[in-house]
Amino acid sequence: MSVGLQVSPEWWVAGPYQWRLSLVRTSGGCRWSVPVEAAAGPYQWRLPLVRTSGGCRWSVPVEADAGPYQWRLTLPALPQVMKTCRMMGIQTVAVHSDVDASAVHVKMADQAVCVGPAPTNQSYLNMDAIMEAVRSTGAQAVGGASDRHTQAACFGCSLGRACLCPGYPVMIKASAGGGGKGMRIAWNEEETRDGFRFSTQEAASSFGDSRLLIEKFIDNPRHIEIQVLADKHGNALWLNERECSIQRRNQKVVEEAPSTFLDADTRRAMGEQAVQLAQAVQYSSAGTVEFLVDSHKNFYFLEMNTRLQVEHPITELITGLDLVQQMIRVAKGYPLLHKQEDIPINGWAIESRVYAEDPYKSFGLPSIGRLSQYQEPLNLSNVRVDSGISEGSDISIYYDPMISKLVTYGATRAEALSKMEDALDNYVIRGVTHNIPLLREIITHPRFISGDISTNFLPEVYPDGFNGHQLTAGGQRELLASAAALHVSAQLRAQTFLGTISSLGLPPSLCVCPSPFFPCLPPSACVCPSPSLPQVEVGGESLVVSGEWDLASPLLPLKINNTPRMLQVLQGLQLLFKVRVLSPLAAELSSFMPEKVPEDTSSILRSPMPGSVVAVSVKPGDTVAEGQEICVIEAMKMQNSMTAAKTGKVKSVHCKAGETVGEGDLLVELE
Repeated sequence: MSVGLQVSPEWWVAGPYQWRLSLVRTSGGCRWSVPVEAAAGPYQWRLPLVRTSGGCRWSVPVEADAGPYQWRLTLPALPQVMKTCRMMGIQTVAVHSDVDASAVHVKMADQAVCVGPAPTNQSYLNMDAIMEAVRSTGAQAVGGASDRHTQAACFGCSLGRACLCPGYPVMIKASAGGGGKGMRIAWNEEETRDGFRFSTQEAASSFGDSRLLIEKFIDNPRHIEIQVLADKHGNALWLNERECSIQRRNQKVVEEAPSTFLDADTRRAMGEQAVQLAQAVQYSSAGTVEFLVDSHKNFYFLEMNTRLQVEHPITELITGLDLVQQMIRVAKGYPLLHKQEDIPINGWAIESRVYAEDPYKSFGLPSIGRLSQYQEPLNLSNVRVDSGISEGSDISIYYDPMISKLVTYGATRAEALSKMEDALDNYVIRGVTHNIPLLREIITHPRFISGDISTNFLPEVYPDGFNGHQLTAGGQRELLASAAALHVSAQLRAQTFLGTISSLGLPPSLCVCPSPFFPCLPPSACVCPSPSLPQVEVGGESLVVSGEWDLASPLLPLKINNTPRMLQVLQGLQLLFKVRVLSPLAAELSSFMPEKVPEDTSSILRSPMPGSVVAVSVKPGDTVAEGQEICVIEAMKMQNSMTAAKTGKVKSVHCKAGETVGEGDLLVELE
């Protein structure tokens, strides 16, 4: 993840004038202006100092009255950067225009290089001069880049060619971004170039703003944020933290409050700094200050979201505050009703983001379709579902794939996790592929349960991608027994007429054939056909399967040897476990059926998801190398580069820019 800013105590400046100041920062498309009062007396003033880190920066436009003239200058907070570097034993180089030769940061630097005359496009935006200064001085990192720099494609490309920015790895992200869109991690020059291109396009497509930030990337951190609430009367509170470390493609998947990692002192320090930031910019409303936290509980400012976050319900549940209500009161001009000591941590809350995505493809590529059946688990206690869809709604390629926010609450974390497991098992979604299997695996994984998580949780736990739930031998037997008992129940119902079961009967044994076969179990089960308590023998073990057997319901609550289980019976491609129940003769004959030969995908490229073609980079007759980009597919504002699986010559191209493609559509063929 990327590092933004840290707050230093204050910065004292001496001078002969009385200054009128305003503190300005541009971030995420918002521009904040904060009046700063001058200190008494004509010789010094002070202001809160924010030092740059990871490519972000604050600047202070200064206006002063000097005699009959009024003049203005922009004073970046570079002197503190110089002080910090000097304290750490790091030499610094200042670049400046000819009129800034006597600037404070130039005097404080170990070396200084003039990069041109006063106009910014001839000096500070003169990338050739900047890069020559970097090369001639041997600088190993570049800091203090302004918004104008990040707008210039040549700046990012120049840094990429010089392997700087501010030293790999870096995070390239949309300045107006959110939800993981317009974000790329680059570990080398090539990834910087590609990341800059994709992030620029995604930012323009998603936010109408192509500006980017390039920041230092911190590997393996936790993502923890502080909820703040401030009014227009100078009052501000921090409403504890939310842990948001479980992510895919830099977008949050599972959040919880509070965090298992923070102690009381760290929580207080983060909360107080978050409040100081909100007050420094005179913010009024609910907002979120996001941090990255390393293994030693050092925390780094990431960004502030000046809006209501997706994950705000978990804060509401542990504090008892309605954040939307509080925002409305603040907007109306009312003061806050609470003091900091009134804000509790009562219990534990967990949120799972339910997406219309295929979790077996890169932890979630978009899925589209119509919700043919949709049933939220609101029959369970302490379960909250925030959604904007209903049965019959269409999930399209044009918007975010989130279906709902599933939230559970408990007196303890273990209770909240147990509730979440039940809620996921009772959530019915038909018509689109969804990520509930992945969510369930996350919350039941030993690492998550123990709190041993980071933003790299998914790739570390599933280095080869998510392949679904891996059943134990006992779980496999329960699955086969459930399928056999369900089959018996369906057959008995079919043979029942006017309350009487026909004399056709059932075979004494059945073959339950999972696909693929479980290696540790024979694909068979012997069933004792009893309408009330089917007894199934699987692999020499006897299991009693009981339930109401309401075959019209999408949910079948069962008991297997008196252990409660929830069964969802599906048909089609969404099956988590595919099981066939056959008679012994049918099973024997099916063994002679030829197996379908898997398609050779090395010579063809199919779309892994529905979307629109943004660009096609090849034409028939071109020679492509393995890993070379062939085309770009955009789905739900995320761009995905499709690459060649092998080196070869392009035989045919079946798509063009602007076209809409479906999942599995043929894009390009190689000879």
